[in-house]
Amino acid sequence: MQNCGWSKIVSLLSLLALSATGSAQTYVNVEGSAIWQSRNDQRIPGNTGTQFSISDFDAGPFAGYRVYTGRKWANHHEIRALYAPFATEVSGKFSETVQFQNASFQPNVETRAFYKFNSYRLTYAYHFDRLSDWHLALGFSGKIRDAEVRLGQGNLSRSKSNVGFVPLLNFQARYEVSDRWQFRFDFDGLAAPQGRAIDAGIFLERKMQQAQIFTGYRMIEGGADNDKVYNFAWIHQAVLGLKYEF
Repeated sequence: MQNCGWSKIVSLLSLLALSATGSAQTYVNVEGSAIWQSRNDQRIPGNTGTQFSISDFDAGPFAGYRVYTGRKWANHHEIRALYAPFATEVSGKFSETVQFQNASFQPNVETRAFYKFNSYRLTYAYHFDRLSDWHLALGFSGKIRDAEVRLGQGNLSRSKSNVGFVPLLNFQARYEVSDRWQFRFDFDGLAAPQGRAIDAGIFLERKMQQAQIFTGYRMIEGGADNDKVYNFAWIHQAVLGLKYEF
């Protein structure tokens, strides 16, 4: 009797595992984008540097991309990883002397400005039961930012880099217009007195058998304000992408 009981338990666990595996869905999402920066203000150090804007040198557009890979299972759970690099080098001239990283950069001199903001994220989201034509999910993301700002004039060069962890809230919404078309909203963000980070996009998608093509707009906004750095950027992206499920 005891062996029979264990056999039933093992059989039940095996059935649940197969059921979960059967309902699981793995996907890869690739986005290409044209990127503009309407704001990219810097002041380093934050308490003694001179504020300037990299977007005054060149607002774009620049080419960019990002890649998601993730897995959904049991109709409610999703985990996904993101790689979103962005780096650009532009040139221009300051109208006044700029103090940056304890060095003086002169006005009316050709100046190189390098900006990097790479984002790595791991997200867990819980998908609620369908509500009419709406699909909603709520979760959290752990973000690692890899940022650098660098100025150069001739042989003079100074840079400030930072790698840090940022916790974010995640919200997702999909509205089904028809069997083939849907709108999707995706949000990662959080605000605090020291700064904020917002990554939000709205997209129109066309569903196919194992793939979806989509286009839309993504906004990235935020920064930090402290004694070490003052940095606030507002980035806009026109997006075209493909999602493949298998």
